[in-house]
Amino acid sequence: MEPTSTAELEFVKDGRIAWLIFNRPQVRNAMTWGMYDALERHCQVLNEDPDIDVVVLRGSGGEAFVAGTDIKQFTTFDTAQHALDYEHRIDQVIGVLESLSKPTIALIEGFCVGGGAAIAMACDFRYCTPDLRFGVPIAKTLGNCVSIANLSRLIDLVGAARAKEVLMLAKLFKAEEARLAGLVTEVIAPEGIEVEVRQVAERLSGFAPLTLRASKEEIRRVLAARRPAAGSEEDLIALCYTSRDFKSAVNAFVNKTPHAWRGE
Repeated sequence: MEPTSTAELEFVKDGRIAWLIFNRPQVRNAMTWGMYDALERHCQVLNEDPDIDVVVLRGSGGEAFVAGTDIKQFTTFDTAQHALDYEHRIDQVIGVLESLSKPTIALIEGFCVGGGAAIAMACDFRYCTPDLRFGVPIAKTLGNCVSIANLSRLIDLVGAARAKEVLMLAKLFKAEEARLAGLVTEVIAPEGIEVEVRQVAERLSGFAPLTLRASKEEIRRVLAARRPAAGSEEDLIALCYTSRDFKSAVNAFVNKTPHAWRGE
């Protein structure tokens, strides 16, 4: 299922399956603010659409699912409130995706990092190609901080020890390691992954929709009850996003110049 327009987030209805396609392949489908807004809107509409049973999310171009938030957008961040507003906004969007009443599947080709990892972790199932690179390498890229909700999702999937590898060692999971860790459901060759995901979606479409909805929501409530209160990490978000390190790293990325961490 390939995009048929230039929309940055394209919606395609295929029978009773909805496809949401992140469509900025020239930058590995890095997310703009508008793409986050569109993702939230589509999820809200799909949640009430009686003609859709399953939602599949994928990236265009074959190189990446989503390579995080477009870093150029961080150049305007000057205050702690900018950072808090951003993390709260992302939490809201990811929360809407996670609570979607229909089964969701992430079809992952290649890179799935940063905000892309957050989107994929909010899906019910994740199928990837052998070239998967999954992680949140902010310790060596921007020096920022993830929200406690997204951290909780990572710990729920891979455990605290591996979460430390992801965040503190900037580790990118490869496909087979991700499968063994329970991070992805299955690893499939590029030429067969769309067929396989479509078959899984059609299988889900044939099951009792209320049972799927209730099971998904019960699991979501159990996981939500374990998570720390929203906002309990605001001091850490402010610490990282207002640092000289963060500003320097963003500028270095945008301008392709060297950068050295200073811890300030």
